[in-house]
Amino acid sequence: MAEGKFYITTPIYYPSDKLHIGHAYTTTVADSLARWHRFLGEDVFFLTGSDEHGQKIQRISQEKGMTPNEYVDNIVASFKELWAALNVQFDDFVRTTEDRHHRAVQAVFQHLYDNGDIYKSKYEGWYCTPCETFWVEKKLEEGCCPDCHRPVELVEEESYFFKMGKYSERLLKHIESHPEFIQPETRRNEMVNFIKGGLDDLCVTRTTFDWGVPVPFDDKHVIYVWVDAVTNYITAIGYPEDKDRLAHWWPADVHLVGKEIMRFHTIIWPILLMAIGLPLPKVVFGHGWLLFDSDKMSKSKGNVVDPHQLISEFGVDPIRYFLMREISFGQDGNFNRQALIGRTNSDLANDLGNLLNRSLAMLQKYFDGVVPQPLDEESLDRDLKRVAEAVPEEVAKCLESLDINQALTAIWSLIGRANKYVDESAPWALAKDSANQGRLQTVMYNLIEVQRVAALLVKSFLPETGEKIWSQLGVEEAINEQGFADTGWGGLKPGVMTKKGDPIFPRIDLDEEPSVEVPKRAKAQPAQSSAGKAAGETENVIGIEDFSKVELVVAEVLEAGRVQGADRLLKLQVDIGGETRQIVAGIANHYDPDELLGRRIIVVRNLKPAKLRGEVSEGMLLAASSSDGNCLELLTVSDALAPGSRVR
Repeated sequence: MAEGKFYITTPIYYPSDKLHIGHAYTTTVADSLARWHRFLGEDVFFLTGSDEHGQKIQRISQEKGMTPNEYVDNIVASFKELWAALNVQFDDFVRTTEDRHHRAVQAVFQHLYDNGDIYKSKYEGWYCTPCETFWVEKKLEEGCCPDCHRPVELVEEESYFFKMGKYSERLLKHIESHPEFIQPETRRNEMVNFIKGGLDDLCVTRTTFDWGVPVPFDDKHVIYVWVDAVTNYITAIGYPEDKDRLAHWWPADVHLVGKEIMRFHTIIWPILLMAIGLPLPKVVFGHGWLLFDSDKMSKSKGNVVDPHQLISEFGVDPIRYFLMREISFGQDGNFNRQALIGRTNSDLANDLGNLLNRSLAMLQKYFDGVVPQPLDEESLDRDLKRVAEAVPEEVAKCLESLDINQALTAIWSLIGRANKYVDESAPWALAKDSANQGRLQTVMYNLIEVQRVAALLVKSFLPETGEKIWSQLGVEEAINEQGFADTGWGGLKPGVMTKKGDPIFPRIDLDEEPSVEVPKRAKAQPAQSSAGKAAGETENVIGIEDFSKVELVVAEVLEAGRVQGADRLLKLQVDIGGETRQIVAGIANHYDPDELLGRRIIVVRNLKPAKLRGEVSEGMLLAASSSDGNCLELLTVSDALAPGSRVR
């Protein structure tokens, strides 16, 4: 991958209230793309910030008995707290109230005026305060703002106007010759149609309030918020004073914005840049809305999701993963609590977390946790290696086109292939015969190596997860010192001592813990005499539909140990086919822990978890016992049946 520069921005968020999960979506995507390009070895600049001027802010602050500065300072502090909680690492945070930004906006305005692109006149028309947007009457929808559908105000005041139409043909030619400029294609078509419909001269100042950047040559006017806001993208890189820095970073490689503000970023902003003689950004990408149960999030509807609460409940990486994996970037996406839990349990806990957990458990059992030297390859190993070598390039290709959810899908295809490799190579079977020692070494090396590659690929999107995997793999070099070239197969050195830790993604169970300590099991009763029920009859007759609800599967015992302070209980780690679970069972009087390792037993997979002596049990094993309880034997099967096989 060639080194270069990558400049990415989010919108600067309006501090009328605290941010919700929709804002987190945009910024998390931008952060992940910035991290990825650093991983590629590029010089990266990631900008976000706050848009603090306008009539709306002035009114809110007055209602709260505060100055505008006091009000926005509190809200902006909450922005930065959220980005820290989401592990967002921006390079600069621009505030439109900063002196550097005032100088940049005034320089833009003066340039436009000196160039004859601005003139003073009188404005009489409709204004949407929430959107900070002027509208001609023909574009209103039932008398309301066509963007937010809220009432507009009739205003009349002296204003300066920007000659937008002067540049419309030039902008259309640029869009035609640079189809990548506006993405996705549906947004590009919308903007082209809007331009072809005719561009009115843009009102760019206000006199009815003073919370804004003053016009440099007419202090009765403050500069219209959309000229003010979009200028932030060049403020942060030195405009107008630092020409060398501006030349290094501009044009921006990607502006990420919500689809509702595409017009300002793909029409007003490019025309402003044309007017002041700067090149246009390479890509403006308008993503869809994040809906809540298929409805647009709105404070008035009471369906705004607080990201702080989600992070507190689920952790930061499950939130980041869900936002980027669940939604096709560019389309509307749906936030749903059950979908979040489902993604976390299936992709993070089952696929990724259990792959790491059971691989390190087997490595500890067979090689005392030390990565062995691989020996001769077989076709199975070559296939795993082929996938591991292809996926990094596939991820890079997806991200070049900003297809972020497909990039994650590609990474998870590698994780899925590794889980399948475990079942196909069956290291537990190899370990039973010393003649297979060399084969076992190769299998275990490959399992740990594929997770080294996966850790490098996920770290841009799930930074905490990448760090946790890397730490447990025991690799000496820091993960943040690794680059794209390090995803090549064979980077793991034999002899590394792994450091198995707690599961990186415990399964989420929203059900309340049971009130009883031990789940009760039905005991078999002896047949009654002819004076009672006939032999073979039972009171608890069930139909096949009831029996089919019980999921019985084959499980292999990976680890076994005693539960402290409980003489009868053993704690087992079992593989049920791509997933490791803990089961606590009262069999300590009948089995020593060591004799259980490697056994294939039968467990109930869909039993509600219970807590026994402080240990969570995520299933139930099946055993037969004599009527007096002195004899108990586990139900087992041969190694011919793989973990996860259904018992029917």
